[in-house]
Amino acid sequence: MAPFETYKIYVALKNHFTKNNYDYFVYCGKSRVNLQSFYKRKDRFWFEKIARQKKENEILNFFVSSFVSCNDPQSLWIGEIIKEGEENYINWQRKIQSLSYIFKEEIESIFTQKNFDEMFVVEENKHPKILKDYLQGKFSLETMVILDKILGYKSRFDKKLKDPVWEFVSMRITKYSPFLNIDVFHYKKILKEVILGEK
Repeated sequence: MAPFETYKIYVALKNHFTKNNYDYFVYCGKSRVNLQSFYKRKDRFWFEKIARQKKENEILNFFVSSFVSCNDPQSLWIGEIIKEGEENYINWQRKIQSLSYIFKEEIESIFTQKNFDEMFVVEENKHPKILKDYLQGKFSLETMVILDKILGYKSRFDKKLKDPVWEFVSMRITKYSPFLNIDVFHYKKILKEVILGEK
């Protein structure tokens, strides 16, 4: 892939993960960048390096893994991706390959039949337990996304929680969700096994 094409993917994904009004899939990865502005960039050699090292089908996931691994996608820049991107990419690939196992382990550690509903209770001016546990690092963003795909809790939280912490997490779930292509029925079955003991 040409360095400029790699740059276009990076810009489109940065827009996707940081702007409410931009969706990578709706706009088919298009953004307002041109070749002239690319050649004026002092950091373009980073994109040349990625274009040399990665196959075309790897570049998208390489960038996605960096955006979902960092704490603040807005401040993530290409130099940081070059420095930590390969490790993030390898860890992300391992996580995706073992996602069923990780999901089961994480929900076993945070849910019981008794506390399941309580985890999603939203009281006035209080974060629900599931959000607190996520912020404490007890489980992954992937599990938050999968649970929303199964339960659809996020839209209810969006209506009841008006604070920047939840708004940031909500946006991360929304933006990551289309990249996490999963069999919802399979994960619903795992959730039922853990919570209800159903096989």
